[in-house]
Amino acid sequence: MLSSQDISHSQRQKTAADAKAALLAKFKPRPSNTDPRFGERDTLRAAELTRVRQERNDARSARRQSVADAAQAVIDADAAIQAEALSAKRGERKERKALSAAEAKAKRDARYAARKAR
Repeated sequence: MLSSQDISHSQRQKTAADAKAALLAKFKPRPSNTDPRFGERDTLRAAELTRVRQERNDARSARRQSVADAAQAVIDADAAIQAEALSAKRGERKERKALSAAEAKAKRDARYAARKAR
């Protein structure tokens, strides 16, 4: 049996080198088992990515369409309100003109009647 004092310098260096080599061996790449479905997984992942992108694109399009529809509804409602206000304004103007025309006709008729009475 070797005692701790019987170890020579070269043995200590060899032991240290072996320990260092063992530590470095942990970090070396090991041969791995490749999955037989590696290509299939890649294809499935690409298909899933395409599906998710399409769903997001559809959702984005639907959101944009709903915003556009809401904006169009507001525009249509505003146009209807403006058309109704314009129609009411025109109706009031026609009514005023009709009253003015009736008053003017009544005045003319009164002058004509006064002239006839003389």
